[in-house]
Amino acid sequence: MKKLSTVFFAMCALVGISAFTIFSTEQAPKATSPNIILIFMDDLGYGDLSCYGALQYRTPQLDKLAGEGVRFTNFLAAQAVCSASRAALLTGCYPNRVGISGALFPNAKVGLNPDETTIAELLKEKGYATGMFGKWHLGDKPEFLPTKQGFDEYVGLPYSNDMWAVHYDGKPITNESDNRKKSFPYLPLLSNNDTIQEIKTLDDQAKLTGIYTERAVNFIKKHKKGPFFVYLPHSMPHVPIAASAKFKGKSNQGTYGDVLLEIDWSVGEIMKALKENGLDKNTMVIFTSDNGPWLNYGNHAGSSGGLREGKGNSFEGGQRVPCIVRWKGVTPEGVVCNKLTSTIDLLPTIANICGAKLPTKKIDGVDILPLLKGNMDATPRKYFYYYYRRNNLEAVRRDDWKLVLPHEGRTYEGQQPGNDGFPGKAPENHPFPLALYDLRRDPSERYDVKELYPEIVTELQKVADEARDDLGDDLTKREGKNVRPSGRVK
Repeated sequence: MKKLSTVFFAMCALVGISAFTIFSTEQAPKATSPNIILIFMDDLGYGDLSCYGALQYRTPQLDKLAGEGVRFTNFLAAQAVCSASRAALLTGCYPNRVGISGALFPNAKVGLNPDETTIAELLKEKGYATGMFGKWHLGDKPEFLPTKQGFDEYVGLPYSNDMWAVHYDGKPITNESDNRKKSFPYLPLLSNNDTIQEIKTLDDQAKLTGIYTERAVNFIKKHKKGPFFVYLPHSMPHVPIAASAKFKGKSNQGTYGDVLLEIDWSVGEIMKALKENGLDKNTMVIFTSDNGPWLNYGNHAGSSGGLREGKGNSFEGGQRVPCIVRWKGVTPEGVVCNKLTSTIDLLPTIANICGAKLPTKKIDGVDILPLLKGNMDATPRKYFYYYYRRNNLEAVRRDDWKLVLPHEGRTYEGQQPGNDGFPGKAPENHPFPLALYDLRRDPSERYDVKELYPEIVTELQKVADEARDDLGDDLTKREGKNVRPSGRVK
C-alpha cells in the first residue's frame, strides 16, 4: 500500500496536480450565482455616452463602467421600436416570433403572452429574487403586468411616458388637436398592480429617474444575501424629457444633456450600492438601449453617432445601440468588442451563467459568454434579421455584410427636426431600394456595393428566404412556420 501511494503522488507531481487538490476540489462548494442588473434605456442613441463620442456633457459613471468591463460597438436592439424591442430582450426571441410589434397603446387588448418565458422567470426557478423598476410596455392589462411575467416586485409606468393627455409643451390637451392623446389618462405610476401616483406634469416626470433608482437601490439592499435580478428600464431619454432640480441646467447640451447626467448619476448610485453591500465582485451589470434616437425631436433627441437614420428604422442608427457589460473578475477591463451581438443574446447568456434551463420554445438568441470572458476570436452570432412594423423583413445581415431589402419606411434625412419638445416631420413612406453595404468599411450605409458583389447579394437573398420561411414577411406575403401568438384579452 505504501508503495502504491508513493507511485500515485509521484504521478500527480508529474502532471502538476497535487493529491490534495484532487480531493479538495471534489468537496469545494459551488460558486455563488452572480446577481444580474440589467439597465435598459429608452431611445438612447449610439453616440449618447461620452465613451461612445458624446459632446458637451460627460457620463463619467458609465465611462468607468466601460473601463472596468467590455464595451460593445456592434450591438443591435432586436427592433427599432419600444414594445417589440422589450419583448425581444426579455424572451431572447425576435419580437415577431412572439407576436409583439410596434408600441402598445394604453388599454391595448394585447401583451406579452404569459406562456412565453422571460429572463425573470428563468432566474426565479434558480432561486433569484426579481425586481423591476421602470417602463414595462408589454401590456397594461393585469394579465400582462410584470408580476405575471416573473417579477416579485414592480414599480414603474406601464407604457411610454408620452402616452398621456398632455401636449408637447407640457400643458393638458384641451382642444381637438390630438384626439388620440386626448383619450389617454394621466400616466399611472404602478406598484405591482396598483396605481400609487398619477404623473400629470413635466415636473412629475422629472422625478421618475430618481424614483426608479431609489427603488432599485432598496431592492439591492433588501436582497443583498442574493441572488437577485434587477431590471431597470428607464423611461427616458424618450420624450418628453425632464431632469430633476439637482441636474437641471448642469450640462452644455440643454435638457437632453441634463437628463443624461441624471441617468449617469443613477448608474453611479447602483454601483455604489453594490460596493457598500459587498456585492461588487459577484454582480454582472449590463447597460444598453431599446433602440436609437428619435431624431425628429431635434434638441430633445440623442445622437446616432454618425450611423444612418434613427428610431423606427432598420438602418444602423435605428438598431445599433451602446452596450456595456461589467462583471468583475470575469469580463476583462477596458476591452472593446466589435463582434455582432444583440439584445436577444442576453437571455441564453444569462441562463448559461446562472445554470438556468433555456425555454422549451424556440428562441433566437445565442450565448455570448465567450466574448464576455475576453475571447474576441469567438463568433457566436453570424446572422441577424432586421424586421419592422407588424412583420416586414427590411434587411438581413451576415457578419459585416448587410442587404437592405426593398421597402418603404421612416426617414429623417432631408427633414427639418423639431425643437424644445416639439417634433419635426419624419415621413413613413419613403422608398428604400435593394442595396448592399459593407459595414466594416461603411458603417453609415452610404455606398451601395451590390453591383460589385453580386455573389454576396445572392447569398443574403437566400438568408432572407430562410427568415421568411421561419418568421414570415408581410412585404412578400409569406406566413412564418414558427411564430407564436401574443397574449390577448377580450
